[in-house]
Amino acid sequence: MKAWTVVTNAEPRDALRLTDQPSPAAAPGSLVLKTLAVALNFPDVLLCRGEYQEKPELPFVPGIELCGIVTGIGDGVTGFRLGERVIATHLGVMAEEVQVPGATAFPAPDSLSDAEAAALCIGYQTGYFGLHRRAGIAPGETLLVHAAAGGVGTAAAQLGKAAGATVIGVVGNEAKRRVAAEAGADIVINRATEDFVEAVNTATGGRGADVIYDPVGGSTFDRSTRCIAFEGRIVVVGFAGGTLQTARMNHALVKNYSLLGLHWALYARKKPGLVTEAHEQLTLLADKGLIRPLVTETVPFASAPDAVQRLGDGRTAGRVVLTL
Repeated sequence: MKAWTVVTNAEPRDALRLTDQPSPAAAPGSLVLKTLAVALNFPDVLLCRGEYQEKPELPFVPGIELCGIVTGIGDGVTGFRLGERVIATHLGVMAEEVQVPGATAFPAPDSLSDAEAAALCIGYQTGYFGLHRRAGIAPGETLLVHAAAGGVGTAAAQLGKAAGATVIGVVGNEAKRRVAAEAGADIVINRATEDFVEAVNTATGGRGADVIYDPVGGSTFDRSTRCIAFEGRIVVVGFAGGTLQTARMNHALVKNYSLLGLHWALYARKKPGLVTEAHEQLTLLADKGLIRPLVTETVPFASAPDAVQRLGDGRTAGRVVLTL
């Protein structure tokens, strides 16, 4: 079978090579899947560059999120059947066939296409835990989502609307405004031409946002503290801007807001039952039409290097999915 392989740490267009690999067998505790779709994520870019927190030994297969058909079931795995369509998260899924731990797989919602289902897990699980478990978002609150046209941002915007919040999205250019609006943002701010701090404070009558969802970091985080409401919550989910957030705890004390970290993968390791519960809730929301991964591009598997490169260059919006 064919797999995309990182053969050197470089930009994706130079790092990825299509290679022949042996078809996987179902080891104990694992499933074998025939891949239908692979959702691209920013960690795929970082893996190519050698900048991800996990640094697999070269060469390795990237890809961390997919939808596939079960073709093999290892000893000890229960709750799945051959021919079932599932979604899973595991490093090494940018291939025609993959082996994944059974614990990382879940039934694919019938209401979603293969490409949509492939993009359901990481972004929406992160958003669900960030907004509900960490921030405790409530109906009537205001949610500010940074990078609201990206995969993580569109998921948070949809989940915020489903929770009854007013959603303000921040995007980087006019082309991404429509994507954020389609994801459910009531107000969309172009940070290139508008001051999001001023816009948020104006939209909320000076009160500020109750919850701020920040996958960007750096100066975006710093400026967010100027438009956070009394008893507001800032959820830190990443630093895609390239600079780590630096918290001023005296400022949090004076303004009475909370800083909340969200590392979704820790739940899979420490409280996996909560991940299963979150998937069940996300499936219900999808079946009700309240959430749907915003797949803006489906790209043939053969064009993976170009697609990953465009993601790394910031030239994509919504979710980009490889299809087989």
